[in-house]
Amino acid sequence: MENNTNMLKYIIIVLLASFLFSCAAEAQSKKELVTGDAVPTFSLTDQNGKEFKTADYVGKKVLVIYFYPKDESMVCTKEACAFRDSFDQFTKAGAMVIGINGGTVASHKAFADHYKLPFTLLSDPDNKVYDMFGVHKSFFMSGRETFVVDLHGKIAYSHTAMLQGKEHADDALKFIQAAKTK
Repeated sequence: MENNTNMLKYIIIVLLASFLFSCAAEAQSKKELVTGDAVPTFSLTDQNGKEFKTADYVGKKVLVIYFYPKDESMVCTKEACAFRDSFDQFTKAGAMVIGINGGTVASHKAFADHYKLPFTLLSDPDNKVYDMFGVHKSFFMSGRETFVVDLHGKIAYSHTAMLQGKEHADDALKFIQAAKTK
């Protein structure tokens, strides 16, 4: 009986160690984008079922691309509403706001309609764009990161704060406004 208990403990330890090593390897394999990196080219479906391609906007608009974990969750809703409330200021600064998560097109449509979000929400069900940007998971949830892409298609600014959704909109807008005055 004692041998079976020891064997079970050993198996659990080996499985746990394997899981932790695989998580660490996955995290290291994702290259996190940093200031100066070129924005990845991608296409995803928006909340209206239309294809959105970054190539159509790079060089024409400053892009504010924010990744958020889930439609209708508390922090994500505050974040989306902060971008909504500052939308006119982003537009006046020549910026286009884009939200991305793994939710469905229908979920994004309902979220946008519910909170009257005037910007694009993109569905990334396979997390391929999350991976392209190197957005990290936190607490087994999709990450919350914001990137500002300049007119040259380069990452000019990034912000990570899992629990401060509103800061993402505020800080991105401050960065864009400060960059325009330089």
